Amino acid sequence: MTSPTTPGTILIDRELLALQGLALRTGPGGLPFDAAQVQPASMDLRLGKRAWAMRAGFLPTGASIEAHRQQLEDGALDLDGDGARLERGRVYLVELEETLALPADVSARFNPRSSTGRCDLFTRVLSSGHSRFDEAPAGYRGPLFLEVCPLSFSVHLRRGDRLCQVRLQRGDPGLTTEELKRVYRETPLAFEGDRPLSEDQVCFGEQGDLLLSVGLEGRDPAGWRSRSNSPLLRFAEQGTHDPADFWDPVRAQEGRRCILDPGHFYIFASHERIRIPGHLAAEMLPVDVGIGELRNNYAGFFDNGFGWTEDECGTPTGSGTPAVLEVRAHDVPFQVEHGQTFFRLRFFRTSGRPDGLYGEGRKGASYRGQDLTLARCFKREAPGAG
Repeated sequence: MTSPTTPGTILIDRELLALQGLALRTGPGGLPFDAAQVQPASMDLRLGKRAWAMRAGFLPTGASIEAHRQQLEDGALDLDGDGARLERGRVYLVELEETLALPADVSARFNPRSSTGRCDLFTRVLSSGHSRFDEAPAGYRGPLFLEVCPLSFSVHLRRGDRLCQVRLQRGDPGLTTEELKRVYRETPLAFEGDRPLSEDQVCFGEQGDLLLSVGLEGRDPAGWRSRSNSPLLRFAEQGTHDPADFWDPVRAQEGRRCILDPGHFYIFASHERIRIPGHLAAEMLPVDVGIGELRNNYAGFFDNGFGWTEDECGTPTGSGTPAVLEVRAHDVPFQVEHGQTFFRLRFFRTSGRPDGLYGEGRKGASYRGQDLTLARCFKREAPGAG
């Protein structure tokens, strides 16, 4: 139990494993847990077998999700077996395989997985009877549902696909700005190329966060823009889709600026390279709603060890990894410039160093060494890259 003087923490991999079957459960007839679901400070959640096309999304009001579903349902889908096609621009409600039975001092927060955001799948978790998206209060016991809206591509999904993840926490795990500055003095967290940025060269926010920027200069292409009328995207497949069927390269004018067209989805990368120490996690957040007519950062949780490498003595090495930014312009064309402050990276303490850092021992592709990297379902040889 945390007290006002006890720092809050996010639970790590060995604690999440110990809670499987207790705080983290599967529903009746649910699939058994898969070890690959557990990340350093989060756990992937899986789609269940039932989904519904909806006439509209809805705000969580604390009322029954089942009541909203019955009011707005426009047909059922079976995700078991071969799965089903979810059409671009439509809203769907999917039951998740996992349920929660949280202790009185543990709450949950949810976010899309990286591949979900990079495929422009808009998702958010609903917990029954709770009035906010993407969270479950301490002591919550009940089912979980995922609202899914494919915005750029029609997508094929099936039971067991992992579109979102949960992190469990006790109290408030956020670092203060002074705590973050102390960490930064011990080891730089942001780099420009191979050069670590000093404490005076980075901008600290007011909530234990760093203010970071978009990087266009020196990248060709500088980003990717979703194509219209693309074929069906099979989310679970790795390295099979030709990027040229789904993406057009974006090249910066004079190497420094791009104009984003309304209604299109873009992928860029940060100017700074970042690294997350083994005892911390981080979340990407918007700078301010007044930044302009765009939405950025669909998926934003960084597990312990993102961009972090060590030598045999445990001394940090390397110069971090860029963050990938998912961006959508609204209403009017919007110019993005190299080095423009674009997002915040807020840091959180975890209950310790996890047994495995991000990407360690992972089967299949990860984003550990990414730059301007598309989702795992695409071939890595991106079109037009130079």
